[in-house]
Amino acid sequence: MGLKYQNILVAIDGSTEADRAFKKGIEIAKRNNATLLLVHVIDTRTFALIEAYDTVIGDRAEKLAKDMLENYQKQAVDEGLTTVHFEIDFGSPKIKIPRDLAKKHKIDLIICGATGMNVVERFFIGSVSEHITRYAACDVLVVRTEKDS
Repeated sequence: MGLKYQNILVAIDGSTEADRAFKKGIEIAKRNNATLLLVHVIDTRTFALIEAYDTVIGDRAEKLAKDMLENYQKQAVDEGLTTVHFEIDFGSPKIKIPRDLAKKHKIDLIICGATGMNVVERFFIGSVSEHITRYAACDVLVVRTEKDS
């Protein structure tokens, strides 16, 4: 088994960590001549908190995600990648990314940002990156924010 990746998924959520993961994803995809898949999962669990949820909220979240991913896709193409796709999904990112999307797209590397959750939040709900690392059937790279020297 070689160390060459063919299908790389980068989880994008708009955070600084996800932006750094995206930049690392570009570099790894360039070195491997790989396909880059940018994924944003709209966490529908947050909609349960909104009593009068209607489709407007979901549509707006999808439009914002599409705009964000199109921007990232353009950046990747401008950096020289030729095969860059994106996908928006609904549900729990903890489940959708490692179990559904990675399998659907035959992903061999998932890149995600580390979370900014504190210890208490991680204890009760766990981080998305932790779940991806635990349940993915492929390699996972968790990218942290640069520390000031």
